[in-house]
Amino acid sequence: MERIVEQALLYDFYGELLNEHQKQIYQDAVFNDLTLSEIADEHGISRQGVHDLIKRVTKTLNDYESKLHLIEKFLDTKSKVHEINELTNQYLETKDLNQIHEIRNIAQEILDDF
Repeated sequence: MERIVEQALLYDFYGELLNEHQKQIYQDAVFNDLTLSEIADEHGISRQGVHDLIKRVTKTLNDYESKLHLIEKFLDTKSKVHEINELTNQYLETKDLNQIHEIRNIAQEILDDF
């Protein structure tokens, strides 16, 4: 997965578990694309402090994902929903009942994951 997309997903899923200071620094670095110096000046800390905090927050977010697997489950479900959509479109074109059975099986997989 592209690094910026991965960071955005991690933040979207687990960002609320960070304290306000961590959120601000991480947002400035990842989403606002500020340099370490700019962030350090804005928050009154050293460049090294910014670097260490970003590294620590990234590890924390990755640790949450390795324990909870919410992003993995989300991406898997998204893929299955896309597959259901394709099968539905095929069914509407062909009226082949095999697509309905496949849709039902995929839907059951999604439900079984929860």
